[in-house]
Amino acid sequence: MLGLTPSSYIEKDTTGDSTTEAEYIAASEAAKEAVWMKNYIQELGVVPSIAKPVVIFCDNNGAIAQVKKPRSHHRSKHILRRYHLLREMISRGDYRMDRVSSAENTANPLTKPMSLVAHTQHLDKMGLRSMGDWL
Repeated sequence: MLGLTPSSYIEKDTTGDSTTEAEYIAASEAAKEAVWMKNYIQELGVVPSIAKPVVIFCDNNGAIAQVKKPRSHHRSKHILRRYHLLREMISRGDYRMDRVSSAENTANPLTKPMSLVAHTQHLDKMGLRSMGDWL
C-alpha cells in the first residue's frame, strides 16, 4: 500500500459536476502517480511486496461503482476517456480500489472541518504530533 487517497490528487483545473465524478477523476490521477511510484520502487528492488496490487482507497460509493461495474450511464458518459485508464488497471489486477469509511479516511483533516478529537486522531494516524510550545 502506498497510502494514496484520491482527493489529494485531483487536478486543480479539472472540475466535476458531482462528488462521484470528482472522486473518480481523482482516483484516476492517483493511479497514474502510483504507476510511476510502483515502477520506481520495483527498479530499486527494495520492497518485495510492491509486486502486489496497489490499493487505492476511496470513500465515495459512486466512484467505486464506476470503477468496478462500468456501465453506460447518462451521469458519467461525459467523463473524459483518459480517466477510464483506472478501470483497465484494476481489471488487469495491478491495482485495487477499496472503500474506506469517511470516519476512517486519513485525508479528511486536509479536506473538511472536524472536531478537535477527530482531528487529533487523524493526525496520530498520519504519524504527526504537536511540538508544544517549543519557541
